[in-house]
Amino acid sequence: MAKGEKKTKYPHSFNMERLPNKAEILSFINENPHLSNKREIAKAFNLKGNSRIWLRDILRELKDQDLISKQRKKGISREKLPPVAVVKISGRDEDGDFIAQPLEWEGDTKPNIEIRAFPRIKGASVGVGDHILVKIFRNKTSQSSAYIGRIIRKIDVSPKTTFGIVRKLKTDQWRLDPIDRKTNELIIDTSEPSSKMKIESGDLVEVEIKKNTGYGLKSAQIKNVLGHIESEKTLSMIALLSKGIPYIFPEEVLEQAKHIKPAKIENREDWRQLPLVTIDPPDAKDHDDAVYATRDKDPANPGGWIIVVAIADVSYYIKTGSALDKEAFKRGNSIYFPDHVVPMLPEQISNNLCSLREGKERPALAVRMTFDEKGHKLRHSFHRIMMRVIAKLSYQEVQLAIEGKITQKTASLIENVLQPLWQAYGCLKIARNRRQPLELEIAEKKIILDQDGCIKDVVNETYLEAHRLIEEFMIQANISASETLKEHHQPLIYRIHDKPSLAKQEILRNFLQSLGISLSRGVELTSARLNSILAKVMNTQQQELVNQVILRTQSQAEYNPKNIGHFGLNLHNYTHFTSPIRRYADLIIHRALIKALKLGNDQLTNIQEENLTEIATQISFYERRAMIAERETIDRLVAHYLTNKIGCSFTGRVSGVTKAGLFISLDKLNTDGFVPISTLKNDYYYFDEVQHILVGKRSHKGYQLSDRVEVKLITVQPFAGALCFELLTAPRPIAFSSTSYNKSKFITKKRRQSFYGKNIN
Repeated sequence: MAKGEKKTKYPHSFNMERLPNKAEILSFINENPHLSNKREIAKAFNLKGNSRIWLRDILRELKDQDLISKQRKKGISREKLPPVAVVKISGRDEDGDFIAQPLEWEGDTKPNIEIRAFPRIKGASVGVGDHILVKIFRNKTSQSSAYIGRIIRKIDVSPKTTFGIVRKLKTDQWRLDPIDRKTNELIIDTSEPSSKMKIESGDLVEVEIKKNTGYGLKSAQIKNVLGHIESEKTLSMIALLSKGIPYIFPEEVLEQAKHIKPAKIENREDWRQLPLVTIDPPDAKDHDDAVYATRDKDPANPGGWIIVVAIADVSYYIKTGSALDKEAFKRGNSIYFPDHVVPMLPEQISNNLCSLREGKERPALAVRMTFDEKGHKLRHSFHRIMMRVIAKLSYQEVQLAIEGKITQKTASLIENVLQPLWQAYGCLKIARNRRQPLELEIAEKKIILDQDGCIKDVVNETYLEAHRLIEEFMIQANISASETLKEHHQPLIYRIHDKPSLAKQEILRNFLQSLGISLSRGVELTSARLNSILAKVMNTQQQELVNQVILRTQSQAEYNPKNIGHFGLNLHNYTHFTSPIRRYADLIIHRALIKALKLGNDQLTNIQEENLTEIATQISFYERRAMIAERETIDRLVAHYLTNKIGCSFTGRVSGVTKAGLFISLDKLNTDGFVPISTLKNDYYYFDEVQHILVGKRSHKGYQLSDRVEVKLITVQPFAGALCFELLTAPRPIAFSSTSYNKSKFITKKRRQSFYGKNIN
């Protein structure tokens, strides 16, 4: 092969006697971007004559479904940028213009985006490393950048300060390991008088980065000591700092919150006598929603129910454009750590004025819904009300009461409040079963803290029927909000969830086929079809495995003013209305309802309507940021909990399979650790994406997703939230499926792509 010549990567599963499927074509395009025009694809799959016409139709279908895009003179690419995106500035081009890349990209190589400013953007000073929200256009004049990004808003500022863990060298010098792993270590400058504060190895500190006047490591000066790495509070602080999440409210915001006065009943309906209750976790402080149900007395609706969902009227207190509003938008949502909450709104509002507290008069935006006995919604209406919660209940208290275990607190509520709620939920369950939302069973872990805030235990979260009651009530309220806004032609932000991509569907189809389960290509994939598959494997050894694989095929739910429906819930119209204390998206919907129904002056403004796409993009980004921060914090806390258990053995399941190794989820703790492929001895191991296995070339033995295993804990890194295991369970024989992409590796001699301790390509 000539120097510099690129070798074509043919799909491992390609059978010369049949036409390739869509997944194989997508795989070829991804692996061979230099050979992705129609001619090269046809050549790779040996397609001739009428087969090339078939290929043209398939490529058009993939393009129509946004799985690939056609680029002039550059063949076909699977990636495509949205009209608005969050990007990171990485440098400048030859003309001095900033160049950025998208933060989220499914392909291997992120495209370059030439950054330009809108004329109306003032003070949008940006620099290398900044995250910015941009409107994307095709760049038809540049060879180096495929896109132009016009600045809408700067998301954050290039750091003059950073955070990290300090350590002392044997030379008595100090170093800082930044929590941003992309930043090099820093020298702690102890020559300044302000740097004489007491520190010890393992402290989390904030430092100011000094200008580098020469070569070598940059130096930094300590500004604050925030805690020690062995403290649970410090571990959750790392997530906030590493993700750039604001956690301290500016004085202007706190001052504004302090002077807000409680709402009065003027221009509101008086619902204070309605026996509404809140049902939340026992430690909840920000109560967004309250519920009530009663029999419909209309003789035309025998067996029907009236359900009321009352939601805190946050829009009354948070005026558009105010300091409170800007800070809420900047945060996007509240973040819940095991040891504390980082709220979207100051506690004076989130835990007091807006929270639907027992016995307190509170303003609310309520929806009154009427259902027939089969769960069909007949009508609904929205009302701006003044209400008073009669009881604050936990999910556990409600569940016990319905099961007949009455307490002093629930005794007075069971007949007139709780039983009607439960019976109304019964009719909604009928509708839910008819609708067939995706019913995955995935365990979630919960960290139990003692009185001192230290980890006491890690357990699996118990999901009660009382949780489902509130979930279904909230879903119906969200549907009603979406329908009302659509009927009034009011622009809104939908909560959307796209169906799995064709490539992921094909991977799932081949995996299920390896288990003897059919998922035909000719029928549209729906949540109901996936539920039927889940029902087939219920109470079998494959149950957890199939649940995990189906979960991995799902796309990320997000906010968008363009509606495509919600695949997981199997709904055509859906939005978020029920949690405005903790989600900015819900606050937008409240303002939209107030505008559409003329319920007041604190409505959605014209400027916000014009910017719904940008707002949706930003809050979707912040939502994902919060989810990652919450997950990483739990991982760090669990790792900290296990620091004194190195060398101990645990039982668990294989929860993830990659070419680099295995992820193991421990049974008792439901936390994941990693087994590097370097620890799998005496064979060459291959990764089979279809069957989710690592399998030995010589022995044909290996490990598959969901296999039961025993492992030994080798190392713990609380700072990174990382656990490293060694497998104690021997590999088992693997039966190869006819759909396995990598089966050919074991029966033919190809370029070495095996692993033994490390990648030896």
